[in-house]
Amino acid sequence: MTLATRRFIPVLDCPDPRALAGFYRDLLGWQIETDRDEWFELARDESTAIAFQLAPDFVPQRWPEEGVMAHLDFNVPDLDDAERVALDLGATRVHGPSTATTFRVFRDPAGHHFCLCSC
Repeated sequence: MTLATRRFIPVLDCPDPRALAGFYRDLLGWQIETDRDEWFELARDESTAIAFQLAPDFVPQRWPEEGVMAHLDFNVPDLDDAERVALDLGATRVHGPSTATTFRVFRDPAGHHFCLCSC
């Protein structure tokens, strides 16, 4: 038996859900679908969404020292162009132990890790 799901929604804890939802809205071009003080949902379509939940005491992981429990990957057609967009919107590039050329690691303004990939 499996779960009957309608949507898979990763949720990012953060101190300012409105601001973080705005960052990802601008980065991805998705639409804010749910707008509440403590919960925002950003949707691409009926099956793809990201939510942002109020967590005033959120502390980002330090990578690579602490590892990363989970992160978001976005497959993009051009890494250089995508990096410029992410940095212009307030992301920070993270340089770590990997020398891979097919992805780049960033932190969003709240400190969550995400990768831009060209795989």
